[in-house]
Amino acid sequence: MSDTLETLTAALLDAARKAGASAADAIAVEGTSVSIDVRSGTLEQAERSEGVEIGLRVLIGGRQACVSASDTSSRTMAEMAERAVAMAREAPEDPNAGLADPSQLATGWDLTALDLCDPSPEPSAAELQEDALRAEAAALGVEGVAKAEQASAAYGRRRLHLAATNGFSGGYARTSRSVSAVAITGEGTKMERDWAAESRTYGADLPSPEEVGRLAGERAVARAGARKPKTGAYPVLYDERISGGLVGHLLAAINGASIVRGSSWLRDALGKEVLPTTLSVTENPHRPRISGSRPFDAEGLATRRRDIVKDGVLTGWVLDLATARKLGMESTANAARGTSSPPSPAVSNIALTQGDKSREDLIRDMGTGLLVTSLIGASINPTTGDYSRGASGFWVENGEIAYPVNECTIAGNLRDMLLRLTPANDARTYLSHVVPSLLVEGLTLAGE
Repeated sequence: MSDTLETLTAALLDAARKAGASAADAIAVEGTSVSIDVRSGTLEQAERSEGVEIGLRVLIGGRQACVSASDTSSRTMAEMAERAVAMAREAPEDPNAGLADPSQLATGWDLTALDLCDPSPEPSAAELQEDALRAEAAALGVEGVAKAEQASAAYGRRRLHLAATNGFSGGYARTSRSVSAVAITGEGTKMERDWAAESRTYGADLPSPEEVGRLAGERAVARAGARKPKTGAYPVLYDERISGGLVGHLLAAINGASIVRGSSWLRDALGKEVLPTTLSVTENPHRPRISGSRPFDAEGLATRRRDIVKDGVLTGWVLDLATARKLGMESTANAARGTSSPPSPAVSNIALTQGDKSREDLIRDMGTGLLVTSLIGASINPTTGDYSRGASGFWVENGEIAYPVNECTIAGNLRDMLLRLTPANDARTYLSHVVPSLLVEGLTLAGE
């Protein structure tokens, strides 16, 4: 099918030239996805989707426009090109828009080393349903679980090909398989729920549905009898399940789109300390069998490993070509795009330095405070970094978990919070974002 996708992108570029575009890039994506949901031992929902989508971006001088379609006929592609060129002629001029210079393009990559596509046959709907049923049964088998809200299993396969008039042409495929469960304990206003989910590039790497369901059940039961915590200033330990959000806020603040707008709370932080000196944030787009890996970015530039933060110091922004030109810098090969939008900056796989203590060690060391396992809502000021989120988890007294908590709010300022991080050593290395549990001192809790 990759040859077909390559043919489609070549045809789109040809149509763009004939319509009058001075430059263009095209993307073709073929996708298949299957998802199965079960409840109370029976099938609740089954969905399958498959098809091909195409997208075209044309440039006329500094003006650009994007169009997309799911019809791949030659007539549709010709109409797309004509429409895109007409739109571009009316678009505002952007001197930073444009394709990569041919000298910047990736010229070779090893898809075998990335290993992003499971060669095994697509699982049948019956196989996925069996996975979901096994996860649900395991959750219900945990003493104290009242019911399983839902259990699901899914499979996806996606191929893409990108080509441009600057000479770039390349594509790759990736697969995913997942299983999840949501369990409930208690009744009425005393009801509490929790979940577990796992996803892998290769189905053979996925843990058993029983492991996932059992974990969901155990997590739900542990939350029985949750109540509000104390109000005050306390240390907060972000569980590994949700700690990646803190690093995510940092990455959002150094995204080139935010920097060029001047709307980031880290807009003046380049070359300055943003994390403790023992910590680094490393981006590595070439990790085998990892969902965020890719051989090149959405503008055809070769991806590479780099330390975004090195020994606590911010070394660079996350840039595509347009934001790099705006800032007078070089692209960091972080462009991402869909079929209907132009490229924009986005990170791939990242990892935060792990610590030398376990989560249990940090719980013991924190004395009295909050272990957060779930976050809801968000109030993040992108300009100042002021932070406030609803949370639930467990209250810690004298270094031990005392009781589950809910309906509380944690608040602070992200710039200060990130400088006070203490990492555990429990990050799951098979995730795209490898971030351990993180202890943050002196946050404000609003509870009772």
